[in-house]
Amino acid sequence: MKRETIKLFFRVLCLLVLAGSLSGCIYWIRAYQTYLQMDEFDRYFNTVTTDEFTLQFKEPILYSKDFVSLSRLYASEDVPTIEGRRWRYWFRKVDAYNKLIIPEVKFYTDLNFNKEGRIIAWSFSPLFLQIAPPKFLEVSLRSIGGAEIDKDKKQLRANSKFIDKISEDLPRKSAVLSQLGEPLEIKDDGDVEVYIYHFLLETHHIEKGYEDRALSKVEISFDKKTQELIRMNGRFAGLKVSINYRKFLNDPSMGS
Repeated sequence: MKRETIKLFFRVLCLLVLAGSLSGCIYWIRAYQTYLQMDEFDRYFNTVTTDEFTLQFKEPILYSKDFVSLSRLYASEDVPTIEGRRWRYWFRKVDAYNKLIIPEVKFYTDLNFNKEGRIIAWSFSPLFLQIAPPKFLEVSLRSIGGAEIDKDKKQLRANSKFIDKISEDLPRKSAVLSQLGEPLEIKDDGDVEVYIYHFLLETHHIEKGYEDRALSKVEISFDKKTQELIRMNGRFAGLKVSINYRKFLNDPSMGS
């Protein structure tokens, strides 16, 4: 049996297991179907980079209601568009007491849906791209096609072995800090400095018991010697994002 056939068999098997163990949660089935599309990225997706980074869905599966069911959070803005609707999630920098930082530092992510309510585009604002540069964001999305599924945690662990490496300069600490400002905390981790920021989602409603999801704790790590941004970890509207930028570089001396 060919490797691709074996892989497809186990993914279908996993889908059946998920269907049985998540009774009534049809949105997880649609999320898994979208994950399967990632294995043929160029067939099902397109990326556009301007001042924003946008992931376009060529054959959309997920509905707007699925994002609420998955995150238990609601968007900051919900406005009609020619295609359907746009949901914008605003994240604002806050202090240890969740008070807004002045001058204001904020970023957004947009979800665009067609008239049937299916997602057709997912965009990230310029400030977000300071901690997740477009080329690295795209290659990390592509790596989801080879990701491992943790059914218990309902998470994907991307595998950089399944994608081509890229040639790109890593952002410098000075450039990142000029946009994000001072962090809430700095942790010393050997050869790495970890800068911690808190961003609060502006939302009109949060389902009871999920209030903590409105707070995004973002950790960005810098190499002390090179002053380069090497890792980003965060949770945004319930979506956990972790990118090790060095793993995507084509210089073998940089990866680990």
